[in-house]
Amino acid sequence: MHTWPMKGEYIQLDQLLKKYDIIASGGQIGAFLEMHEVFLNGNKVCEKRKKIRVNDVLMIDGEEYQIVGE
Repeated sequence: MHTWPMKGEYIQLDQLLKKYDIIASGGQIGAFLEMHEVFLNGNKVCEKRKKIRVNDVLMIDGEEYQIVGE
């Protein structure tokens, strides 16, 4: 499992994926969600701006990412 540090109360999914260079721009999030399996704490994600918080587990195409505080 990988860890991704985060500041603040939450970060939106599109912003998080941009921060870690998974997508180049927020406009790509819709296509990304259609082409990839994305789960948050075991639930499939369909919302482009889903709020991600510390201690959440994001799974992208079988790779797990634990969100940790900075």
